Amino acid sequence: MTTPSPAHTIGPSRVIGMIWAQSLGGVIGKDNDMPWHLPEDLAHFKRVTMGHPVIMGRNTWDALPEKWRPLPGRSNIVLTRTASWRADGAIAVPSLDAALAAVDALGEDAGASEVWIIGGEKVFVGAVDVATVALVTELDLTVDGDAFAPKLGDEWVREAVEPAEGWALSKVDIRYRIARYRKR
Repeated sequence: MTTPSPAHTIGPSRVIGMIWAQSLGGVIGKDNDMPWHLPEDLAHFKRVTMGHPVIMGRNTWDALPEKWRPLPGRSNIVLTRTASWRADGAIAVPSLDAALAAVDALGEDAGASEVWIIGGEKVFVGAVDVATVALVTELDLTVDGDAFAPKLGDEWVREAVEPAEGWALSKVDIRYRIARYRKR
């Protein structure tokens, strides 16, 4: 399966993307975890975000398995309201604006021509206005959850989906597809 390419940028040089997986009801998490395991989505996430800064909330950081913190091959920027919070391999910031300023400070050598917002719910909701691309793995699955995908308004257009029709079947028997949305 090919991955839709994030081709939309702000100005001449910056993609601000959001990337998540969601169930049919828009669930993205439950109890600070994903209520499914989809290896194909994890591989897609890695392909898209590798070499680029990622922005996440503190709960998302805490939900990552310790052996994957920080996410390797990416600058990890963590939004937290706790000014004293520190973690090896993380850049702690108090707001999304501060996170984007931290990306600017990293420069092009750190892959900052793209930045990926990876969750959770509150971070996505706050990022909808500044993001230019959303890559959404849609799962043909109904699950209970307590964290939901942001609503993409009329300014967002579904630009591509893979597969173009129907669903792909994962090796764990979950049907899924990957959609790319861009802001008009």
